[in-house]
Amino acid sequence: MFVRVIATRGTNLALLSSCGLFAAAQTVPAPTAYTVTVTNSVFGSPQVMRISRLGSKALIDLVSQDKMADPKAPHTRSLYDLDKHRNLSWSWPDSSAGCSTGTFSGDWGDPFTGAEDVTGQGARQVGTETILGMPAKIMDATSPAAHVKAWIDTKYGMILKAQMSQPGGELKNVIEVTNISLAPPPASIFVYPPSCAATAEAPPPPTEAEQIATLTGGNPQDFVKAIYGPGSKNSCSALFRVVKAGTMEPITGGIQVAVDLKVTSEPTPSYVFGVGEAGHATFSGGAIHEIFSQTHNGVFRIDNAPSQFELVADFGSPGSSDSNVYLQCFAPQTVLLLVVKNPAKISDGAELLWVKSGKYATVSR
Repeated sequence: MFVRVIATRGTNLALLSSCGLFAAAQTVPAPTAYTVTVTNSVFGSPQVMRISRLGSKALIDLVSQDKMADPKAPHTRSLYDLDKHRNLSWSWPDSSAGCSTGTFSGDWGDPFTGAEDVTGQGARQVGTETILGMPAKIMDATSPAAHVKAWIDTKYGMILKAQMSQPGGELKNVIEVTNISLAPPPASIFVYPPSCAATAEAPPPPTEAEQIATLTGGNPQDFVKAIYGPGSKNSCSALFRVVKAGTMEPITGGIQVAVDLKVTSEPTPSYVFGVGEAGHATFSGGAIHEIFSQTHNGVFRIDNAPSQFELVADFGSPGSSDSNVYLQCFAPQTVLLLVVKNPAKISDGAELLWVKSGKYATVSR
């Protein structure tokens, strides 16, 4: 999905999908050989992204727009193997620092699937236009979080252009496709530099599913990461609890939990966390407020949870976890787990997981 590949490059356009504003039906299969260039300026200075694909290989090149003309300007390049679900990233033209590697599953960022799973909630068509020779519907919608206008290709369901503002503000370009070529790119560009050879030939890192299996000791299909949007449109209550990785034993003591259930209607809330009397954590900013466990099992209930909210779990001296959560409703009461690797040092790692099915999908009260 085009929206998500931007998110993986640190320029998140998730509002387009999490607000659920636009829908576009893909009428023909998307091409598997192309080069697409897009300018993104969601969070500051414009970045130029060139996405090239040839069958099972894809290359994404990212550079600041103001440095496009500089032949020595650093680019970030990422090579994707769509069959092996593995990617390599390096700096170009100086790749002497070597590569980083990772794995991915599902959507890797194909620009031709940009709006196919974005459903309409109050969006209205306000016109049509041809962009780069491609007919597009102009869609417009306002939510409590943003006013968005998008030009969506009627053939493939691709976001060709998007503008965004806070409600009542001036619309500004955040996404604009500037070039599309359906000619097969040269195979020579899908080759990593020699400095990446050792990284490329090393065993791949654990997949996301393998990481979840290690954390939970169970079937990764029973869990869904809570940091992935968009949030559920259904209504449900969240039952939040903290557990120890591996054993999945509940951690019930020494935890304070705070939530902000109005993040989608707030203009970029700023939070302040402090320490009050007797060493208790304090929470302020936005609509954040502390919630309390009402059972001996350390279960924190969030009734009628919104599609997106902020959640903070403070453990005192061991540290804290602060995450933006996207609601996933698998039952009227859906369990949300914070799986902590080391309760004595939260910075060692923790994962927020919705429980889709299996033995952890319910909690005793």
